[in-house]
Amino acid sequence: MLRRLAAVLGLALASVAAPGAPEPVRFHTPEASAEAHAQYRGLLARDERGDAAGLLAMIRTPHAVWLGDEGPARTEAEARTVVRAAARQGTVPVLVLYDIPGRDCSGYSGGGAGTTAEYRAWIDAVARGVGGHRALLVLEPDAVALLPSDCGQDDAAGARTAARYAELRYAVDALEPLAGAAVYLDAGHPGWHTVNTLTPRLIEAGAGRATGFAVNVSNYHTDDASTWFGRLLASCLAYAAGGGDPAACPNQKWSRDTARAWLAEHAAAIPAARTKHFVTDSSRNGRGPWTPPAGAYADPQDWCNPPGRGAGARPTADTGDPLHDARLWIKTPGESDGRCLRGTAGPEDPERRTVDPAAGEWFPEQAVELVRLATPTFPQATE
Repeated sequence: MLRRLAAVLGLALASVAAPGAPEPVRFHTPEASAEAHAQYRGLLARDERGDAAGLLAMIRTPHAVWLGDEGPARTEAEARTVVRAAARQGTVPVLVLYDIPGRDCSGYSGGGAGTTAEYRAWIDAVARGVGGHRALLVLEPDAVALLPSDCGQDDAAGARTAARYAELRYAVDALEPLAGAAVYLDAGHPGWHTVNTLTPRLIEAGAGRATGFAVNVSNYHTDDASTWFGRLLASCLAYAAGGGDPAACPNQKWSRDTARAWLAEHAAAIPAARTKHFVTDSSRNGRGPWTPPAGAYADPQDWCNPPGRGAGARPTADTGDPLHDARLWIKTPGESDGRCLRGTAGPEDPERRTVDPAAGEWFPEQAVELVRLATPTFPQATE
């Protein structure tokens, strides 16, 4: 699988690099938003040059392009524009596909296609736009971890959840065969579902036919926690593919020594071709997850614009882990998670004492936090 990915994307990963191998992968950097550039100019005008330099470095770091909420024609055109621009630069674009019906359980990032038929037409448009170009595709954040049945939006027969799985399988089958594409189904993060719960969901969603899965998208868990979770999930998927019961797999709550002993006994002999790979999101995990003050909020929403976070390790395909294909910036640092209320009537975010921007909009205060608290630091960010 790793060699297949290297061949598809032209990656010179640590475990396959050799004399005459291609240059290490460079991921694509899309143009930053007008709001981000305006904040940069404002910082310079106020002579806040350290923050300005850090912000410029952050927005110039390779990160994903999110596609969603546009019709098929515009989505096809945007996808084609991105992959062609990346091809001219010799970079690999990361596209996040985010248009599943019932997206985000109608929460802060609600929206998406109206019907399964509309979604299939949208996926077909993405496929036409990508064509034979190289692209790393992250498929539908939260779609597997937050099913219609998880948020009371299903009927008694489970029709909407069944439709969700069918939609994801359609997307995998339409996109994975593209000559330059590698598809990673979103798998939530280590603070959410256990490996045992998530494995059957990913199987039902078509993970067996995808390149792999994505961990920690738009979240704040550390690289260590995310990669350990990814390794456990990859091993459980392989164990289940060979007829094992996912309920028997070690999960992220086990002690690592106990989990390693299980892996040595049950996973060591699994063929490499049966083991899925994964990518992780390090865009905002430089300080790890936020621990809300005890008892302060009815719903702390620790995932929603948490204070005191920093940008994380920079994107790379040289992870040193044969299953960990790339560390990426999937979420765009500086974009809001939503108008966080934390169980209050609002409209202010009680932790930040401000009205947070809507999901996906630029959040200047958070952007500066991410710069100042980045781990590792940005050049001149603290001058």
